[in-house]
Amino acid sequence: MSASPKRVRMVEVGPRDGLQNEAQTVPAATKIALIEKLADAGLKTVEAGSFVSPKWIPQMADTAEVLAGLRRAPGVSYPVLVPNMKGFEGALASHCDEIAVFAAASESFSQRNTNCSIAESYERIAPVAAAARAHNIRVRGYISTVVDCPYEGPIAPAAVAEMAAKLLSFGCYEISLGDTIGTGTPSRIQAMIDAVAAKVPVEKLAGHYHDTYGQALANILASLERGVATFDSSVAGLGGCPYAPGATGNVASEDVLYMLDGMGVATGVDLKKLAATGQFISAALGREPASKVARALAAKAAKGK
Repeated sequence: MSASPKRVRMVEVGPRDGLQNEAQTVPAATKIALIEKLADAGLKTVEAGSFVSPKWIPQMADTAEVLAGLRRAPGVSYPVLVPNMKGFEGALASHCDEIAVFAAASESFSQRNTNCSIAESYERIAPVAAAARAHNIRVRGYISTVVDCPYEGPIAPAAVAEMAAKLLSFGCYEISLGDTIGTGTPSRIQAMIDAVAAKVPVEKLAGHYHDTYGQALANILASLERGVATFDSSVAGLGGCPYAPGATGNVASEDVLYMLDGMGVATGVDLKKLAATGQFISAALGREPASKVARALAAKAAKGK
């Protein structure tokens, strides 16, 4: 067992993984304000969008506009999701310094999510990763359904480990392990990490846990015990997965930060600013934040008035 990290890197996925699942279209100006507020709160990695087909994900159709209008803060990375070479060309034209590629550990999910097999997804990813490296653009890899698939059920940890090793061989500097439907529990998450860490250094792994069954914070804690020091989260708990029935969304960044602060784990992120940012985007969407911490802080502030 690895020692728990004393510092954690939080990767904010709300502007991409969160907003892509909203029924309403969020204006580019609102997205830009959201991303800038997140960076101002101290987050050093903020997903800014994705260069995917607007036919499939219309909410991300304005990614180039968002990137063009963004005031990029020094030391902050604004990765974008890229499914193929056409998407990479969009990222390159927008002067992106980091891209994310993605695959699924389940054949069924791969077919439904990207209309290709796992083997075919590798054929798409390899040239994109090679082109990115040629342009000194960092590549992060996402693996979906690392615990369970909504169509196939449990996924073997060995299959996740094999995929993680493959993405590492393509040049990904980090592999984000996604519990897409949020069914993972601490013991299963640790078993999966143990299998993956046998093939990929644990310092190159990140956790991306959905909170469908209320297990995300527990799974982050379990991952910390295994030495994982990077976690994806979404401000105000935005998002989910349109291809995973019943998936209620990402773990809220505010809730993750509150837990880490309470453990004495450094992140460099300001909880008050982060919660205010969650209130900002929630107001724009016309609802309350899904974050329990954000709601508690708002109630406390209202009571103190």
